[in-house]
Amino acid sequence: MKTEACILIKGKVNPMDKFKDLEKLIKLTGDRAKLDAKANDTYIVYKTAEGQIVKEYNNGDVVPVVDPDASHA
Repeated sequence: MKTEACILIKGKVNPMDKFKDLEKLIKLTGDRAKLDAKANDTYIVYKTAEGQIVKEYNNGDVVPVVDPDASHA
């Protein structure tokens, strides 16, 4: 028997639960990317809250990407 992870309110799925589930999935995806980067001695790339694209190395260094159209190599 398959169980649902959502909370039902009056027979309907609460939209806030879906939002929380999505936030959790996004966080877990980022955590997994950091683990993969550490295992492969590489970096992750993401956009900060200020809109800057950065590379974060597994040693904690965060380097802004100067030219986002340039090759990643």
